[in-house]
Amino acid sequence: MPTPKRGEVWMVDLGLVAKVRPCLVLSVPAGPQDRSLATLVAHTTSPRGSQFEVSVQARFLQLGVFDAQNLVTMPHGKFIRKLGDLKPDQLALVEDAVRRWLGL
Repeated sequence: MPTPKRGEVWMVDLGLVAKVRPCLVLSVPAGPQDRSLATLVAHTTSPRGSQFEVSVQARFLQLGVFDAQNLVTMPHGKFIRKLGDLKPDQLALVEDAVRRWLGL
């Protein structure tokens, strides 16, 4: 079973409604006694122009945005394959949008 790490982008099966899409891992790796879950922010190629959308360029992503309003927590078993890692400054942009969305 994969062990996703913070800042990695994975293809994740989000279910019938949300389908398989790239997701950025926001949570830290689970320990041996923890549930095998990761909190993610989904990537979409259909932006709406929201203040909570963040566009980042990476060779492994299509044009689109990470939508901080689309946070999900998924079991590691739904992770299909790792696409790559975001640069620290890109991760920081997404984290900032998530904090704004959560009012932190």
